[in-house]
Amino acid sequence: MNSSELEGLMPELTTAPATGARRPAVRVKELAERDRRRMLMHFLVLDDSDRLLRFGTVLPDELITRYVQRLDFSRDAVFGVYDDNLHLLGVGHLAFTPREASPTLTNATLKERIAEFGVSVASSARGMGIGSKLFERAAIHCRNEDVDTLYMHCLSSNQTMIHIAAKAGMKIHREYGEADAYLKLEPASPGTMLAEAVEEQFAFFDYGVKANTKAAMKWLRKLPNWKK
Repeated sequence: MNSSELEGLMPELTTAPATGARRPAVRVKELAERDRRRMLMHFLVLDDSDRLLRFGTVLPDELITRYVQRLDFSRDAVFGVYDDNLHLLGVGHLAFTPREASPTLTNATLKERIAEFGVSVASSARGMGIGSKLFERAAIHCRNEDVDTLYMHCLSSNQTMIHIAAKAGMKIHREYGEADAYLKLEPASPGTMLAEAVEEQFAFFDYGVKANTKAAMKWLRKLPNWKK
């Protein structure tokens, strides 16, 4: 198991280098049908600049709603990071497509499928490493799904995505104000399988604690002598 796989197994708190303050580790949970409404709320609160960076154009609410409604969880993989109030701080969409559907990448792999990754992070959650964690989870999921080519398309002005791509060692091609990047992935291993399973268990437990805490606080507020 290599160092990146070991990192995915670590449940400890992380330390912010600038202040030394400790903050909870970012937990990335795989999303499903039951999360669709919260995904929609996450996308709808994105302002025009964030919608432009995420979708390449400023999508109106109607088209965002249609995009969320058409997500196929049985085909693609979607990951999210929840805050204490069960609001999605970040969403990563890993879309699997046949190799032939992307002519520019046809010669990049011999596998039947490639994966395209798109990510959005709420403005209130910038600087927490959420985008990078979502990308790491997407990459390890690709490996475990026998996909060796991970692709991202974004505007050249999307410096956050460009930074994530460069940090991951992706080959970046810029043209006409847009950027294409792809990463060749190593095959799956027992370590990657274990790392993803453990991360999902930590994320599932974290989500359960937050949900139970929220439910308990809602019940307490109904008590006549409750004080904030």
